[in-house]
Amino acid sequence: MSSAEIFSDTFVVHAINPEKKTFDRIDRLAARAETFEMELLIDINSELWPVSANEKISFALASTLSLNGDPDDGTYQQYEKGASLLDRYEYAMHGKVYNFNHKEGEHIEIDVSFGGLLMRLSGDQRHLMGIELDQNIYCLMAKV
Repeated sequence: MSSAEIFSDTFVVHAINPEKKTFDRIDRLAARAETFEMELLIDINSELWPVSANEKISFALASTLSLNGDPDDGTYQQYEKGASLLDRYEYAMHGKVYNFNHKEGEHIEIDVSFGGLLMRLSGDQRHLMGIELDQNIYCLMAKV
């Protein structure tokens, strides 16, 4: 995990569109982490990055794309030279944390919007301590 990554784990996708709602080119993945006891519900553009049930995905949340953790302004300039976290992943989104929901005990749910594609990450709050409400955040994924 680089200094820019706030959270990372490998998830196993156990359902695609679990609520049986379907949209053109959008799939909702339900997945469970292998290392930490975390649950992930995330919308992806399935035309750009198709995923199947039972596939493993490497998943990370980061505050910046810079490998050394230097802050950025949230814009990606393709023509800029140099390595970034994007080099390690196949699919990326940029969005904003819009909801924190403290559940029973140490359990927390974090909701992020990536321009209308939504994500909910839930589990023990100690694994998500670096995430704040209204924070801009990158979601990075790759198939394992």
